[in-house]
Amino acid sequence: MTLQIESFQEYKKVYKESVEKPEKFWAAQARTFTWMKKWDKVLEWNFKKPDIKWFIGGKLNITENCLDRHLKSRGKQTALIWEPNDPSRPYQSYTYQELYEEVCRFANALKSNGIKKGDRVCFYMPMVPELAIGILACARIGAIHSVVFAGFSANALADRIKDASCKMVVCSDYNSRGAKNIPVKEIVDEALNQGCKSVETVIVHKNTGGAVKMKKNRDKWWHDVLKGQKKECKPAKMDSEDILFILYTSGSTGTPKGVVHTCGGYMVYTCFTFKNVFQYKKGDVYWCTADIGWITGHSYIVYGPLLAGATTIMFEGVPTYPDPGRFWHVCEKHRVNQFYTAPTAIRALMAQGDQWPGHYDLSSIKVLGSVGEPINSEAWHWYDEKIGKGKSPIVDTWWQTETGGILISPLPGLHKLKPCYAQLPMPGIQPCLVDAEGKEIKKKEAEGLLCIKFPWPSMIRTTYGDHERCRQVYFSTFENLYFTGDGARRDKDGHYRIIGRVDDVINVSGHRIGTAEVENAINEHAQVIESAVVGFPHDIKGQGIYAYIITDGPVADKEVFKKEVNAVVTEVIGPIAKPDRIQIVAGLPKTRSGKIMRRILRKVAAGEADQIGDVSTLLNPEVVDSLKEGQKEAL
Repeated sequence: MTLQIESFQEYKKVYKESVEKPEKFWAAQARTFTWMKKWDKVLEWNFKKPDIKWFIGGKLNITENCLDRHLKSRGKQTALIWEPNDPSRPYQSYTYQELYEEVCRFANALKSNGIKKGDRVCFYMPMVPELAIGILACARIGAIHSVVFAGFSANALADRIKDASCKMVVCSDYNSRGAKNIPVKEIVDEALNQGCKSVETVIVHKNTGGAVKMKKNRDKWWHDVLKGQKKECKPAKMDSEDILFILYTSGSTGTPKGVVHTCGGYMVYTCFTFKNVFQYKKGDVYWCTADIGWITGHSYIVYGPLLAGATTIMFEGVPTYPDPGRFWHVCEKHRVNQFYTAPTAIRALMAQGDQWPGHYDLSSIKVLGSVGEPINSEAWHWYDEKIGKGKSPIVDTWWQTETGGILISPLPGLHKLKPCYAQLPMPGIQPCLVDAEGKEIKKKEAEGLLCIKFPWPSMIRTTYGDHERCRQVYFSTFENLYFTGDGARRDKDGHYRIIGRVDDVINVSGHRIGTAEVENAINEHAQVIESAVVGFPHDIKGQGIYAYIITDGPVADKEVFKKEVNAVVTEVIGPIAKPDRIQIVAGLPKTRSGKIMRRILRKVAAGEADQIGDVSTLLNPEVVDSLKEGQKEAL
């Protein structure tokens, strides 16, 4: 089995070995899996191109390692528990044997509907077991899955389908979320009317049973395509560097990037980090509250836990439905041992009062996790005291869609925790801080731009269909380094604290949203001439979206205008990208070359206008005073 570190002394020894002899270290981890053919060489890499290959020549199938290899020893063990949105409905569970059979049946259904190795399949689904089954079925036959979060708009979905030239879309009829039923199939139909010519088939899962329109010769029901399918499906022989999935993430330019992860390295790294970060032991019940539409769900609901032979929970609902005790009720009901959620959820539940966790028995929890954004001190202490009762260590994990797995995190119970610090790099991860010129800052206590100087198995290989964009975004800023886009602080003990994005990306509730993407959407409103979007501190979301908008004349009713702008953004991107505050302005602070000085906009949005400093380089310094005045009104 994959190495599990048991003490801080062992961590130091393993980390040293992993950095001094990385190929030997990762080969040892890889050997614990089932390979159809062993690799010829562990690693080849070049950050300039970039060109990164792990376990070269190795052949495998990730689902054989998630499912088949466990059947003999834990076929009857629960693999997946599904907790529905409505707590009055019974939960569902699948043993490893049952999950294996369901995956094989749907894999055969995909094949009989024309899907073959290398084809792209888009999933636009709520958090139902069929989503996990569907993506594993793709991996089983060598098809590439592209999951789109089911909160994105039809336009955003269409862009992602077209970018990946998806041959099939798998969706549900409706998505149950809290008290709402969201018409998922309707959104898919709207997206497919936007020139998604590559799509041949749509498979619809009957989730709520609500009425939907089915297009003849294109749309099929999930239950119909499963009829008569065999419970065995031979796993496709995949090269270690074959694409496993594409996952879209916002960038600082308007179009989303299709981050590509491959089969071999991703498998080795997600299993290793899952076992070590959560100190998972046989018989534990693990719950990550994320959505599979994001990387956290891919790596730490599906692949990581199943590779490790764990029992993993999938949750369809929201933290506050039907009341703010829902998370804690689920923890008590399933005797959850490891609980992994986002600071946004923690802050939202904290605001509902301490009585809610107090109603439930949370004594089973051994490890608490935080993901998506740096956790603030107040939320960390509440989480520690009210949920962990001071006895469950908090792993404040730092990583990205592009990294595939957790890169920096405390290891629970192995060393002293430092609130709000992601703390120490995982074995094999070589972080460094650099200054604006890319010169490494060698002194222990420092602040700078966070980079990684050596490859790890689950790192991004390319951006789908546009390798140059991958090079430009991650590898061109500093020579021979992967640039994370984050700023960080390092203390005297070598522990890292993530400060936040240094590019034009806003972290809203753990979701990365590119400012250009939001600006492009706002600019589609007929009255908008120009807009600029920045992040500002938000009590619940961590960062909120603040939009400065220039219009083509006076706005008759500002409230109506704001609603219209939000409606446009919702239509183009989805509700997660709606601005929290909108300020109508006469002008934007620009340099003489026409560049918007976002530093000034950020200070005004944060209510720190007194800290703006020198504005002499502006073409229009007089605009700053009007921005300050307008900010009071926007509040």
